[in-house]
Amino acid sequence: MDIGICVQSHINDIDYVVQAEALGYSHGWFADSQMIWSDCYATLALAAHRTTTIKLGTGVAISGTRPAPVNAAGIATINALAPGRTFFGVGAGNTAMRIMDLPPQPIAEYDQYLSTIKPLLAGDEAIYHHRGRDIPIRHIMPDEGFVNLTDPIPMYVSGFGPKSLALAGKHGDGAVLAFTSNPATMESMWLMIEAGANDNFERDDFYTTALTAMLVLDKGEAVDSARVKHEVGAMAIAALHYSYDQYRNFGHQPPSHLTAIWPDYIKMIEAVPLARRHQRIHQGHNCWVLPEEEKFLTKSLLQASCLIGTQDQLIETLQGLQAAGLNQVMNLPAFAPRFEIMARIARDIIPNV
Repeated sequence: MDIGICVQSHINDIDYVVQAEALGYSHGWFADSQMIWSDCYATLALAAHRTTTIKLGTGVAISGTRPAPVNAAGIATINALAPGRTFFGVGAGNTAMRIMDLPPQPIAEYDQYLSTIKPLLAGDEAIYHHRGRDIPIRHIMPDEGFVNLTDPIPMYVSGFGPKSLALAGKHGDGAVLAFTSNPATMESMWLMIEAGANDNFERDDFYTTALTAMLVLDKGEAVDSARVKHEVGAMAIAALHYSYDQYRNFGHQPPSHLTAIWPDYIKMIEAVPLARRHQRIHQGHNCWVLPEEEKFLTKSLLQASCLIGTQDQLIETLQGLQAAGLNQVMNLPAFAPRFEIMARIARDIIPNV
């Protein structure tokens, strides 16, 4: 199994992906969220210049904030700097859109977007839908090193539900999935992917990646220790934020592991005026936990949203998922301890999976 890192795109933090390459990580996924982090393509360009083997790409680029030709040109530019090791991850924008109080791109528009960008990544002509027009477009000057559309750029489509996973099967070379530790759930995701794929679809040719925050417990350490909360609590709180977005946008009730904390969280977050509440929900997103949210880091939330266990437990879980067809786990720890976490996983996990 490949182990990659998800990078909180930071223009002054290129040492992180350089160290990941040295430690044997397979992929560096640079997050794209314009109201939180640095621009992912600028950060990727610097990383491309300072690395030689690690695969680099967007983790994931947002369809709702950048038109298809803009994302295509951006990743093809990175491919000119890192030929043969560039990939394009793309999603509808759960955080990047909601942080502007906008919904993720609707599924029909996402389908159309993927139909447009896929041929552009190969240097082919595509139909760009704009203000009621269907316009044939292509990169008209792909030579002389402006972009690289010769070396393949695999497209990995993010999807968390049956409709978006079907689009991954229809358009993608792979999928970015919600993490599950259960191989049976992985099989259900495969069925959703295959529902949108053509008759020639082969699982062995389709690359799957799941995002999580992984932590190796010390001997006798509790799942909800202070260290665990410090190192992966940001991912757990981001999962709480996501559940609130599902509640406020669609009326979805929270999962059972949030039942005990839900009333207090609702009281806290809904004290923020509605006009600017979207700015507050994702504060600290996948980087740190705000002091007033630390009380929500329960054992059940940590276990439900992160991959926490002893070395032997993690290896067993990852081997089971690999057998079920998961190709990569992309790790996203909290920002401050990221180097220490990366080194621990490189020592205890990567050589054993």
